[in-house]
Formats: sequence, structure tokens, C-alpha cells
Amino acid sequence: MSSVSTIMQQLQKPLSLGHQFIEIEQVNSTNTYAMQQIQAKLAQHGYAYFAHHQTQGRGRQGKVWQAEPKANIVLSVVINTLTIGLSNQFYLSVVAALAVADLLNTFVTQPISIKWPNDVYINDSKAAGILIENSLKGNKWQWAVIGIGVNINQTTFDTSLTNPTSVAAITGQQYHTIDAAKQLCSFLNIRYHQLLNGETENLLNTYNGLLYKKNQAVKLKKNNIAFNCIIQQVNAMGKLQVKEGLQDEFDFGEVEWILPNLAL
Repeated sequence: MSSVSTIMQQLQKPLSLGHQFIEIEQVNSTNTYAMQQIQAKLAQHGYAYFAHHQTQGRGRQGKVWQAEPKANIVLSVVINTLTIGLSNQFYLSVVAALAVADLLNTFVTQPISIKWPNDVYINDSKAAGILIENSLKGNKWQWAVIGIGVNINQTTFDTSLTNPTSVAAITGQQYHTIDAAKQLCSFLNIRYHQLLNGETENLLNTYNGLLYKKNQAVKLKKNNIAFNCIIQQVNAMGKLQVKEGLQDEFDFGEVEWILPNLAL
């Protein structure tokens, strides 16, 4: 009986994230492609789609993600979320952000931070962005696609971007993007299994330990009203909690950061 039980437990274990690593020469959006694969029942949990060239990369709230072809990580990873539960939805963002921070820490010695809700910074410059899209059926959260863009080898950026950077811009070296993307999948897998193991408090504490501008005064904007506040933390529901602001906490998309352009 014990051997049968062991086999059943092994069968129930989720496949590693990135166990199928699929390279695409060119695609409009890896997130869009991954969602199409899910709908066509051609994707499984852990499938990772990597694009050498993404022509219509997307960020949150309709923003565009710009990436030089064959220079960066453009990756979408499929997650079967049936065992996670909607109450833990924000923790996928935590998992993704921490995995990106883990990866960047292997390349640079400069401080890495997570700018709520979906960016990862090196010093005061943006090195990565995250877009998570979900597929629900009724009240069941069935699938999620974790889309991640990390600036690796790109060193020139569109002037419309505020304070972008890359690993190469900091180190002066070039890197193998496929190897870096597979390494990112490994870090995602580690952080994801922390979530499956119920280590939500540990994950959130680590996330808040890396929170951009924590305990510092910043300027935010809500409904075209700019205001100063002091960043405190992000709670388990993903809300940004502040002091001395228009209100004590803010949800996704409720406020914008007003950041100085370091290039000026």
C-alpha cells in the first residue's frame, strides 16, 4: 500500500515549470500565443514559450512592452491554477517577481527591488516587467499565463521609456538569453513550489523586503491628483499600503507612480 501511495503522490506532483521549453522565432505576443495554446488544449502546466522576437508585446493596462529582437528574455509560462485557489491569486505575482529578482541577483551586485505592482528594478531603473493573465470558468480559476520580459543584452532604449536598464548596460557583458530564460524557469519553479507548500507568509515577507522605496517618500497619482506618501508594504491581497497619502491603501491600477527621469 505504501508503494502505491508513493506512486500516487508522485503522479499528483505538478510538472516543473519550463519542463517543455518552446522557442518561437517570431510572435505577436507570447502571452497571447500561450493563451491560444491553452484554448486549443495544446498547452500543459509548466509549458514555457520563449520568443526571439515579439512584435506586439503587452504590459499592464494596455501598455506596450518593447524589446529589441534576440537581445532579451521574452517568456510566458503556463500554470494550472486549479489547486492554488483565487484567494492566492496575488501570490503568483509574488512568485514571478521574486524569481526575476533571483535571476538578476546572479548577474549583478547592485540592489534589486520590486516596484509594485509588476516591475523589477536594478537600482532606480526598470530591468523587467511582468504581466499575468488568467483564464476562469465560472468561479474556478483554471489557468494563468505568467508573462515576463527581462532586459538582458539590450543597451539602447526608446526615449519614451522612463529609466530603463539591462543586465548588459550594467555589467558591460553579453549573455546567452536562452540559458538565462531556462535559469529563470528554474527560479520560478522554486518559488512556485514555496507557494504550493503553503509558504505564503515567507513569500510575502521576502517580497516586502525587496519593495521599491519601502519606508521612503514617493509621489503617486490617482485620478490626475498627484500626492506624496510613504511606502509601507503590500498586503496579502496585493494592495499597496502607505502612510500620509490620499488613502491608506491602493489596489492594482488605482494609482500611478510619478518618477523622476534619471536621464534628464
